[in-house]
Amino acid sequence: MKLKITEAAANKLNEKISGKQGYLKLKYDIDGCGCAVNGIAALWLESECHENESELSTSDIPVYIEKSKEVFFDEEMTLDYKEASGCFQLKSPNEYLNPRMSYFDKTI
Repeated sequence: MKLKITEAAANKLNEKISGKQGYLKLKYDIDGCGCAVNGIAALWLESECHENESELSTSDIPVYIEKSKEVFFDEEMTLDYKEASGCFQLKSPNEYLNPRMSYFDKTI
């Protein structure tokens, strides 16, 4: 899987993770969504990286994903940040996977 990180997204991510120890992860969050196929993409900063996670091919910041959740994402994606709405966007050539993607710092 490839994840292109735009300059706007890289700047915002660097601002959020500056001075923190952890791993940035693209999560398929199913909490409160009903079942495993009704999830939503989110960015998490976590303290540990697990053996069931793999590193995505990115243009900048290392991002990890659970191997079992890769099926819910496209082969090529772009992570962007929109200042006007104050949120990240995850999109592929075919669709928006999450136009208002959240970021959670789980290291705290």
